[in-house]
Amino acid sequence: MKYIQKADLLAWLDITAWEKNLIAPRKIGNQILYQPIENSSQICWDYIRPDLSLKEAFFPPTERLFMMKSNSQQVELVESMPEEEKIIFGVRSCDALGVQMLDELFLENIPPDPYYAKRRENTTLIGMTCSQIGADCFCTQVGGAPDDPRGLDLMFKEVEDGYLLQVLSEKGQEIYESLPKASDYYGKMPDRPRGKPLFIGAPESIDWESHFDDEYWMELSDRCLGCRICAYVCPTCRCFDVRDEPIAGQPGAFERLRSWDSCVRENYRQIAGGHNPRAAKGERLRNRFYCKFFYYPQQYHTSMTVACTGCGRCIEACPVNIDISEIISHLLEVAR
Repeated sequence: MKYIQKADLLAWLDITAWEKNLIAPRKIGNQILYQPIENSSQICWDYIRPDLSLKEAFFPPTERLFMMKSNSQQVELVESMPEEEKIIFGVRSCDALGVQMLDELFLENIPPDPYYAKRRENTTLIGMTCSQIGADCFCTQVGGAPDDPRGLDLMFKEVEDGYLLQVLSEKGQEIYESLPKASDYYGKMPDRPRGKPLFIGAPESIDWESHFDDEYWMELSDRCLGCRICAYVCPTCRCFDVRDEPIAGQPGAFERLRSWDSCVRENYRQIAGGHNPRAAKGERLRNRFYCKFFYYPQQYHTSMTVACTGCGRCIEACPVNIDISEIISHLLEVAR
């Protein structure tokens, strides 16, 4: 394993932040978020994982796909293709795996999404392994790990007075060659952090089809507010809505916007004529979990057995304590 001293890494980060668009975990108010930084002093080093995932770097909460301008003669379309290159430092493994799952949806299906593809092509992901596991984290129970390298270009692991590094792609090799010279490491390897299992058993072992009509989903939905925070903090939720809006101050001009959506929203599946195939809140809440643990693994060549990275953000964010680990535990217990 190669080793770089912390002072050398900080110097490289300062230079990179000056020359390029560098994003890293940064404390903003009471939150830690992946945000642009101007120098290494703005990086938050002591964190479990940022409060929001890496999803918005490739799939923004709202983005303009193109603009339409019309006159009496013709309609002109102006595409809004992202061009900016960026390096994201300090990525947790759960977030890198989340991006990899989005890749399977947006890139590996025909046709690939050009907006997502361009951002992905222009971005380098530098990971930082977890030194501790949070109370709500369960990555190891869904096929991940605090030092899982999948989806990353380069990964750092903290050791005494510095970091070990692992090159994982061509982009990572380019970054490695721009770093101060690394040396061989002969010191003690830190132990992998261990978290407390939040449920006993594997979610993929659940017979999800047999639980589709369980009264449990309706009972669980009595607590749900439909606020959608679970989908917004999730690294793998990818539902979106597309709409056309007039541009203020530009007669005859419209923009097509794509915005995050969620299957727990009341009118998410409503169609022309007003019919809603998931009119009950329990049906919508059920769909969220079936999507992650049953539908997605069936429909896509997922890098994990389920479409959940175990980051635990939805557990922490839910205002009424709907806990994904509680649901998995219930279904595993029923199956025994």
